[in-house]
Amino acid sequence: MGGQYRIKGDKYPRMRPPRRRGRLVVLAVASAAVLGMIGWGTLQLIDVFTGGGRKASAAGPKADCETGATPSATSPAALPKPGGITVNVFNATTRSGLARQTADELKKRGFKIGDVGNADKKYDKKVKGTGILLGPAASLNTSLPVLATQLTAAELRTDAARKGADVDLILGNGFKELTKKADADKALTALAEPKPTATSSKSC
Repeated sequence: MGGQYRIKGDKYPRMRPPRRRGRLVVLAVASAAVLGMIGWGTLQLIDVFTGGGRKASAAGPKADCETGATPSATSPAALPKPGGITVNVFNATTRSGLARQTADELKKRGFKIGDVGNADKKYDKKVKGTGILLGPAASLNTSLPVLATQLTAAELRTDAARKGADVDLILGNGFKELTKKADADKALTALAEPKPTATSSKSC
């Protein structure tokens, strides 16, 4: 070759293409991204199969549940009819004939009448109120409430040692007359009606 540049000696320099460092950097970043995606996918699969440590609930979170009260009718205990109750009527006042008069009225209202007469010494002239309704322990929620509809101001008492099913009506000094029949019938009807009670329920 002519000119000012000449190759001298028997060794020639090796001609190498320039290294493509930019391509290597891109490949490294892409590899890291792929590995990251694989790792993230693996974690997601583990979370799906293990539930992620959370308990599943088909009804949703408890905070979304609402508790409400729903009224429901409940039948009262079987109450006897007036015709199934025997009433003994005793007079604890000084007014003569009061026990018989009251017994006759109760009979007209459908009650069975047992003994009629003066109260014994335990109650004679010692009952200041309208009267006392007295019966065995079992009558507290059966025959006594039914009889009480006829004299609403009377006091209810039970005697655990008492036998039989009869109940007593002991008339006191405050007694004037039985409850008006119309009012007594209303009270008797209300007593036999089912009582509404609230039941709790949850809805989510």
